[in-house]
Amino acid sequence: MSQNTLDLPYFVSPQVREARRFYLNLNPPASHPLTAACGGWERCAPDFHIERADFPFLCVELVASGKGRLQLEDGEWPLHRGSVFSYGPGVPHRIEADPSDPPVKYFLDFTGRAGLELLRSADLLPGSCRVLPEPGDLEQAFEQVIASGLRTGPQAERITALHLEILLLTLAESPVATGGREQSYQTYLKCRDCIERRFLELHTAAEIAAACHVSPAYLSRLFALHGHESPYHALLRCRMRHAATLLDSGGRIVREVAEELNLDPFHFSRVFKRVHGVSPAEFLRRRSGTS
Repeated sequence: MSQNTLDLPYFVSPQVREARRFYLNLNPPASHPLTAACGGWERCAPDFHIERADFPFLCVELVASGKGRLQLEDGEWPLHRGSVFSYGPGVPHRIEADPSDPPVKYFLDFTGRAGLELLRSADLLPGSCRVLPEPGDLEQAFEQVIASGLRTGPQAERITALHLEILLLTLAESPVATGGREQSYQTYLKCRDCIERRFLELHTAAEIAAACHVSPAYLSRLFALHGHESPYHALLRCRMRHAATLLDSGGRIVREVAEELNLDPFHFSRVFKRVHGVSPAEFLRRRSGTS
């Protein structure tokens, strides 16, 4: 989808050779926690150059290929595949293409307190830049948001906002390309995978740490940094997800599922409700369609 340069909002650069863009709500309500205003994909022209002292929305951009240069208030970075950066109201920025290899990039403009908090979780508050070693998952997430934004149905704004939230959560789970954080993220993934494979035999955080060959203190730091939860809570989620599957399959009562997980029925009910938001008994009633 191309955009006539005469119809472009004032903040969108016409210095592109090809583009797919959507415009949903350029005057979003301040009360909404997360609203996608516009976004798209652009193949920049060799003379692509943007310099702004301000911007009306929060914005995230991802470079899919090509090269360029980025200047934000806190520094200057080379742009290449995997570069992801953000800016927003009150954040001066300059983006320029390498004329010999202009960038192809994605961008999303949005508003809302939830959007700002998700950027914080991703270590990408406005004025920040990171480099992702494997940006493929994030590229797919951008494509999902763009596809939703190009919809014409009455739920397009809501669906796009949900895909935007998924994109920002995906970004929060993406490792950076250099430094110790990437190594710690890979260790976190291995520990999380261990929990997901062995949740029936693991019962405490100490057992998880031993199974993962790390210290309990380091395991807790990994999950606080990359998972925003404790390793024990991750274990409970896996166990309660399995419990829900057992209850949903039929043929088992709550007490039997609790015993299978080696839990006291009362404690099992409390943990199940904490994870799923409803008690096991209420879960079964909803499954059977009774009130």
